[in-house]
Amino acid sequence: MSQNITIREAKISELNQILRLYKDLHSKDEHLPDPNKIREVWNTIINNDLTKCLVLISEDKIRSTCILSIIPNLTRGGRPYGLIENVVTSKQYQRKGFGSYLLKSALDLSWKEDCYKVMLLTGRKDEKIFRFYEKTGFKKDIKTGFIAYP
Repeated sequence: MSQNITIREAKISELNQILRLYKDLHSKDEHLPDPNKIREVWNTIINNDLTKCLVLISEDKIRSTCILSIIPNLTRGGRPYGLIENVVTSKQYQRKGFGSYLLKSALDLSWKEDCYKVMLLTGRKDEKIFRFYEKTGFKKDIKTGFIAYP
């Protein structure tokens, strides 16, 4: 990757940039209508030591982001596991390696935190997306995922 990029945890002041990116993730997503609720959720994410909002910065702008949660665990020798959600790269920067670089950094951070595994779910059915995740170190068909909604 030839561009100068940085991956780090998001700053509290970067909420609006991340919300703009999320429009590329779920264009028909249910938006948080109350600005106070948005700030409350954002403060919870930023101030939680076990949740990391990682951002990839290029040209002084956030181009890609994901949430990494480190979940304490009483099995596997007490080693935690990781969960990655809300992986998104700005549409105009997709297929340039940013997402892969971000996910590999999230995995490196997980291993540094002594996670014994990291899980990621996708609702996408596109084989290209599956290959993208596999290329960054994830394996499919190991376990079966189930989701319940209220």
